[in-house]
This record gives sequence, structure tokens and C-alpha cells, in this order.
Amino acid sequence: MANEMNDAMNNAMKKVEIVESKDTPVMAQRRFGLIVIGDEILSGRRQDKHMSKLIELLNERGLSLAWAKYVADDPEQITATLKDSFASGDVVFSTGGIGATPDDHTRQCAALALGTKTELHPIAQELIAGRIQSMAEGDPIKADLNTPENQHRFKMGEFPIGSEIIPNPYNQIPGFRIHEHHFVPGFPVMAAPMMAWCLDTHYKDLFHQENWAEQSFIVPKGIESTLTPLMEHIEANFPGVKVFSLPSVGDTTRGGVYAQRHIELGIKGNANLLESAWIALRAGTQDLGYEIHDIS
Repeated sequence: MANEMNDAMNNAMKKVEIVESKDTPVMAQRRFGLIVIGDEILSGRRQDKHMSKLIELLNERGLSLAWAKYVADDPEQITATLKDSFASGDVVFSTGGIGATPDDHTRQCAALALGTKTELHPIAQELIAGRIQSMAEGDPIKADLNTPENQHRFKMGEFPIGSEIIPNPYNQIPGFRIHEHHFVPGFPVMAAPMMAWCLDTHYKDLFHQENWAEQSFIVPKGIESTLTPLMEHIEANFPGVKVFSLPSVGDTTRGGVYAQRHIELGIKGNANLLESAWIALRAGTQDLGYEIHDIS
């Protein structure tokens, strides 16, 4: 069986001339990551909406999400996660934990991960004071910035030293960014426009740098262990191209080829690099004795 697979792959590769184009070099891309913080997500009391929204925002700008992590409201976990992500060099969005309740640890953990302290940011102080005044609606007691309640609200503006403000169009209480990490509230209605602002303000030069594309087809009754050597062979011979497989036990509600066990097999990467790899993947799959059904 191993010899048959090798023969099939060799036949597929002979059909496609592999040319390393000097005009389309494989360039290292900035990676974008997401950290979602909150016990309510891990317990199932709330469904995460941040990842799907960030993927949407990135894709609209020709970017993609490289990784995502879910973390509990635990200071040790948060600090360890942030230490790793600060060291990665990635562009990271972190949601949740930047309020002023006892279970909000993100601001302090970010400072600890960076080996620094938090301090009240002067612009955040002004914005929070303005929010307090507007919410007071003329009531002098509620507007008094020196009350214990209002003094506590200023804690939401205590960020790691050296942080910059992320404006919050929803209620003016800002988030912060430092070392290409962007900290926003856990409320999706606030987080979404703040993440969009960060991308448009700080990373516009990365938009649509690469003509990213994805192609796939259906392999009825495909077996991943049989297809894996072909997938590895394609990636080894076409730098910059990623091969993926999405197995399914079948979905009778869709009918047709989708009703039975199948694999969606495909490639993704710079569109300029895909054509030869696509031909080789299709030929190799057919040489292994499988049928191919194109996705319309």
C-alpha cells in the first residue's frame, strides 16, 4: 500500500512542473492572536462572540487569525498567558477583565507580565470623569468625583506604565494597548468597534498585502491516513501553500455527496502559488483511486 501511495504522489508531481517563482517570494506575515478572558465563557454561561467578530474584521482587511486562547479569571493563568504572548511578537487582542470588580485582573496581570506597574492614565482619567459627569445628569452628589464610588471607577483607567488609550465609542471608558497587545472590554458591543479602530489606526500598512485564496473539493469516503502522505508531499513541494482536510461523518439533511462520509480536501495561501499545487492535489487524490466532487 505504501508503494502505491508513493507511486500516486510521484505520478501527480510529474504532471506538474514545480517552479520556485522569484516574483512571488514567500514572505513572513504578522500573526494575529486573540485571548478571551472570563469564567463565564469557560462555564458556558456566556457564548464567546469575540473570535468570530475578530475573524470577520481581519478577513475584511486581508488578514487572518493565527490563534486564540480562552483563559479563566485567574491571575496566575492570565499572567502566564500574557508573558507568552508578549514574548511571541504577535499582534494580540485581549477581551475581558479590564473593569474594576474583584474578578477583573487583566490590567494588573498585563503589568506583572511586563515587569512593570499600573498607573492612572491621564487621558483615561479625563474620559472617566466625563462619563461620571454625564451619567450624573446634574445631580451634584453623583457628579462629585471624590466620592468613594467615583474614586473606585477611576481604577478602570489604571493601565501598565507606557500604555496608550484605545477609545471606546460606546461609553467612553477606554481600553489600552501596549507592546502590540490591545486590551478591550468583554462586552462584544464595545469590543468590536475598538478592535476595528486598532486595526485601522495601527496596522493599515498590513492590509491586503497578500492575495489570499482557498480552494477545496469533496472526497467521498476519503480516509485521512491514506491522504496524509499526499498532503505532506504537496506542502513540502509548494512552499507557502497549506493543505487542509475537514472530515465529516455525513449530513443527511444536505443530501447528495454530503450525505455520506467524506472529506473536504483543499489548499490555502497566496493565490499566485496555488495553481500548480491545486493541480497536483487533485491528480494525486485521483491517482489514489478516489473520486473528486467540486464544490459549487
